[in-house]
Amino acid sequence: MAFLSDTLARVKPSPTIAVTTKAAQLKSEGRDVIGLGAGEPDFDTPENIREAAKRAIDNGKTRYTPVDGIPELKAAICSKFLLENGLTYTPSQISVGTGGKQILYNALMATCNPGDEVIIPAPYWVSYPDMVLLAGGTPVPVVAGIETDFKLTPEQLEAAITPKTKWFIFNSPSNPTGAGYTRTELRALCDVLMRHPHVWVMSDDMYEHLVFDDFEFCTPAEIEPGLYDRTLTCNGVSKAYAMTGWRIGYAGGPVALIKAMGTIQSQSTSNPCSVSQHAALEALSGPQEFLADWRKVFQGRRDLVVSMLNQAKGIRCPKPEGAFYVYPDISGCIGKTTAAGTAISNDEVFATALLEETGVAVVFGAAFGLSPNFRVSYATSDEVLHEACTRIQRFCASLV
Repeated sequence: MAFLSDTLARVKPSPTIAVTTKAAQLKSEGRDVIGLGAGEPDFDTPENIREAAKRAIDNGKTRYTPVDGIPELKAAICSKFLLENGLTYTPSQISVGTGGKQILYNALMATCNPGDEVIIPAPYWVSYPDMVLLAGGTPVPVVAGIETDFKLTPEQLEAAITPKTKWFIFNSPSNPTGAGYTRTELRALCDVLMRHPHVWVMSDDMYEHLVFDDFEFCTPAEIEPGLYDRTLTCNGVSKAYAMTGWRIGYAGGPVALIKAMGTIQSQSTSNPCSVSQHAALEALSGPQEFLADWRKVFQGRRDLVVSMLNQAKGIRCPKPEGAFYVYPDISGCIGKTTAAGTAISNDEVFATALLEETGVAVVFGAAFGLSPNFRVSYATSDEVLHEACTRIQRFCASLV
């Protein structure tokens, strides 16, 4: 349509939302559909957090707040960064936004000029490249494949940096792979970044609390204090506290950047939901013991899904360190034909056929910048996951 902005042509709708919508549509038509597309915990928001929100409403905390967060929440975020990450921030270095996505978007909008490059390890969260494009920058995907456990090597990072590089986006544990960088691996990346002082670091730590076995989470500014003045450490309450719909994300970074992000937010959404901010305050400052219980549940689900998918013909599924995703490789399925006669030419065709023929909804790998793969979110019950993986096994076994 002629009246639409040229900017719109540079971006595409979120494939993960599209898969979830398609699955819901088929369910409404009476189909037996298992949705493994949505990246959100199936747990309820903890009771103490829900009660804090109710108190906020009863106490009249329903009006405008400061644009980028109430002082109490900013103070709690400072305490969280110090206690859990060894990072010292003042409230003037904290931004609170309407979800983690807005935090990232604000930062890119506040800093990117035409021609600026943003290095994004692939596979990547689907929104990273499109947000860079919306901000006028140029996304530079760098493929980190299954041979390196979906982790970027220091040599790859070094080769990708140019005089035009503005940001390096780092996500560990990763969406979509669940891959987590060890301290040694992150140290090596930080050493590269220290040689290029013009490159800023955007660390998306949203899955910080969802790590398994003996894996220890770490973040760039913690590993290398020399990066502190050019790192935006981003996080939120969505995944760890089962608060996806509450829409609260936050970040710590240099004062000038935080102020610029606040300017962007002041002319877009203004303040995040006042009630959600008080709920987030309770999430960060209240009891944390349940996090270990949830991790144990997610780890069991991971082990179930990895085991069953590795028993599927033509699929290879690495065991991730965190988050609640797996990213199996389907090279062994490409070029084959389904029982319904569909030729599997790529992972998008695979995912579409899987949904139509078995009722299992997954997200195809091309959406995340690396094929042939698909993403499974295992944030649902063992029973549902067992049934879904059984259907995937049957589907793969039927390919000829």
